[in-house]
Amino acid sequence: MPMVYDIFNTVYFIVQVLTGVVAIYQFAMSFFGFVHRREAITHPPQKQFALLIPAHNEERVIGPLIDSLAAQQYPRELFDIHLIADNCTDHTAEVARKHGAIVHERTDTEKRGKGFAIEWMLEQLKLSGETPDAIIMFDADNLVDPKFLSIMNDKLCRGHRVVQGYLGVKNPFDTWVSVSLAISYWYDNRMWQNARYNLGLPCALGGTGLCIDYALLQEMGWDATGLTEDLEFGVRCVARGIIPVWAHDAKVYDEKPLTILASFRQRLRWQQGHFNCAKQYMVPLAKGGIRERSMSKFDTAVYLFQPMRSLIVFLMSIMMFLVNFLIPMTGAPHPAQIIPPNVWVVISAVLFLEMPLALLLERVNWRAYFGLILAPIFLWTWGPVTLYAYFTRNNRRWYHTVHRRSIRLDQVHGR
Repeated sequence: MPMVYDIFNTVYFIVQVLTGVVAIYQFAMSFFGFVHRREAITHPPQKQFALLIPAHNEERVIGPLIDSLAAQQYPRELFDIHLIADNCTDHTAEVARKHGAIVHERTDTEKRGKGFAIEWMLEQLKLSGETPDAIIMFDADNLVDPKFLSIMNDKLCRGHRVVQGYLGVKNPFDTWVSVSLAISYWYDNRMWQNARYNLGLPCALGGTGLCIDYALLQEMGWDATGLTEDLEFGVRCVARGIIPVWAHDAKVYDEKPLTILASFRQRLRWQQGHFNCAKQYMVPLAKGGIRERSMSKFDTAVYLFQPMRSLIVFLMSIMMFLVNFLIPMTGAPHPAQIIPPNVWVVISAVLFLEMPLALLLERVNWRAYFGLILAPIFLWTWGPVTLYAYFTRNNRRWYHTVHRRSIRLDQVHGR
């Protein structure tokens, strides 16, 4: 028993230190997200865009997305809408053609998933001789704000080569799961992405609403076919010294899962891909950040550490329960408390209070504040998701997220 206690005490010490350091780092960063200044669009339309939409059996939702793209406040002759009907067995291709998209039908049962579909589409563009100034990726369930392309054009004209749009939610109030996810996104958009933009640091790429300079794509190649293709490409950009920037006013809305099981599967895929990407890039980026005094590389390494942080926080919650409830019952000595329990309470309260602050700053609908009641439970479920993802991180199987609701942009704005 003494050996078991010593091991527990050592692990508890390490977990306390790591949890405290990461919490303080993110809390300090979040201060820079308080301010957002809307940037004036100073460049006239000039960039030619190829809009890419990978889609697998999305006949229910693809029409409203294409309509929202066709309604952009940007010259129609300066962008083409390319729909990739990827191994579809429904009427996705027919619906997309009806709404005005250029449809490319792909059949490859071995190389399935968004990353492979994009890689294939980029090859088709190359073979066709089409040379847009930039490509923009959207998911089939998205809706896009009318100013999106104008903002992306302006960012590119300012010299940025990789730009990530704002990730909104089109169905936040369907269930407690969708509102919990929406709260997480509103928080991340403001306190993580906007904060890093204000500091001149790389934003995290979200896979949709992502604009990439076409010449850069030709130079780097896509080569991102894992479960989190967006993360892979963004990390490679930072490693090359290219800073992906955030466009807070270029908004894209997507559909979130309605049940905890569907959310578990989606987040499991994200975390599996995140672990694989972290395995390859986290340590080299951290070393490069320290050696080169590059805050951009170091901060990206911190982002790659996030799944481990979720595991640590999950482990910390279990260990604190053991320390404060079970161990006293056994009569064993109390483990060393590097950070006193009352300090943990204050840290947790301050970090949680940043969520309603983010909602206030983002001016979201008042109903979102009721979602804060169950948000801690949802946030805690990241622990089991990440733990399972860690032990299945070598699973690269792609699962399709089913989208069932056809929502239009005016309905989102009317919420």
